[in-house]
Amino acid sequence: MSRLRRLVLDVLKPLKEPSIVDVALELSKLPGIDSVNITVNEVDVETLSLTVVIEGESIDFDSVKRVLEEVGAAIHSIDQVVAGKKIVEVPPRPAE
Repeated sequence: MSRLRRLVLDVLKPLKEPSIVDVALELSKLPGIDSVNITVNEVDVETLSLTVVIEGESIDFDSVKRVLEEVGAAIHSIDQVVAGKKIVEVPPRPAE
């Protein structure tokens, strides 16, 4: 059975609570998730633009989406998905 191993999400979160620390901790509580990395890309008057990287043995996308919605965040785009028995890294592109 195939399973999700990594998700990279572009997420918009209200500037106010909860903090990105709280969001990361809530996501990391989900079964099948080993690690969560949240990076702030942009701060607007009312929102934070975040890159959320989630890795694990068996990530349930619906659960991730539910937790993000519960904290008031919205998935703007899904930027990377890795599925299968192992994580395949994308080699860096040569500089132009």
